Amino acid sequence: MKCEQLSIHAKLLTKLQEQEFKELTLIQERCIPEILQGKDVVGQAETGSGKTLAFCLPILNKINPGRGLQALVLTPTRELCVQVTDVFKDFGKTLGVRTTSVYGGVNIGPQIRDIRSSEIVIGTPGRMLDHLRRGTIDLRNIRILVLDETDKMFEMGFVDDVEDIIRYIPQQRQLLMFSATISEEVYRLARRHLKQPVIIKTQSYVDHSKLKQIYYDIYEQNQKFSLLVHLLNSNTDGLSIVFCGTRRESDAVSKNLARQGIHASAIHGGMKQQKRSSSLDDLKTQKTKVLVATDVAARGLDIKNVTHIYNYDVPKTPTEYVHRIGRTARAGANGAAITLLTERDHENFRRVQSKDDFQIERADIPDFRKVPFLRQFEPRHHSFRGSPHQSFRR
Repeated sequence: MKCEQLSIHAKLLTKLQEQEFKELTLIQERCIPEILQGKDVVGQAETGSGKTLAFCLPILNKINPGRGLQALVLTPTRELCVQVTDVFKDFGKTLGVRTTSVYGGVNIGPQIRDIRSSEIVIGTPGRMLDHLRRGTIDLRNIRILVLDETDKMFEMGFVDDVEDIIRYIPQQRQLLMFSATISEEVYRLARRHLKQPVIIKTQSYVDHSKLKQIYYDIYEQNQKFSLLVHLLNSNTDGLSIVFCGTRRESDAVSKNLARQGIHASAIHGGMKQQKRSSSLDDLKTQKTKVLVATDVAARGLDIKNVTHIYNYDVPKTPTEYVHRIGRTARAGANGAAITLLTERDHENFRRVQSKDDFQIERADIPDFRKVPFLRQFEPRHHSFRGSPHQSFRR
């Protein structure tokens, strides 16, 4: 479907043309008409499939500028909150619609000020509840509520906060839920709060014919990092995301990569918001070409030109594996998902392989130079304790 066929405000159509949007993605084509008609919608689509515009455009089409808060979008992470806000601001300015982002880790004062003059708020559940308890936001005139990345809301333990927020919103509202996967928990939430919802599922945005999935089975735990360094130095096209299981591991891997001359940005929930934003900006502007991330911090982020996914720590479930590999091999481009195994990873990997539609092939381990992996750093100068040649078993 051509963008120009949408029944939305002419200024929004002009904006689409300016940004050279010509064809709607499948999730946009199927969701936008239903949302414009005022229906509740449950939409399933992978990150990068255009789902933000699928709800942004029809919501903006319904907003009356200058009449206070009318729409609320809840996101599970700060980064996704900022990403969604940028889309709403970009398209909303053509209509005079103002959008404010509301999330933790930053000063609440400017948020309180900006909420008063906005028609749309994009927020994380924790900071939204903070505003509600302070009385600095009024949701009594909200007509549209969006739960973005609903499945991640459950995984991160936010569902009770979401339920609390919903209680502040009028019964007569339109509710939209978007999720990469629609679990039974998502269905239960939909049954509780949505009225005769339209359920829209799209196929994976990843082109599996262009996605190479391989794994390396490494005998020694302390050689995993050395192999990662070798692979990153060998695969230099595009951007790479290295997934780690914990915040501590993300920090350790990114610092050790820097020691090997590989500029990497880390992102995880324990970092200050300014640092998280800086890491993402460096990657998007290609000041760095490697992002070392936890699943939680990276969820929902749409990063272009990712050619390689490295599972440094193996995900615990097939669903999480799907979320990770879904960031490459998009829109006709080639991509690779590479999993690094040691003995402690085998149980998780067997769980991942239990899903029959994964074609993960074993690869021969290449010759690579062994490099040290150091865990302890001097906090003041960020230098390493001990001899520069000392390596620590992982």
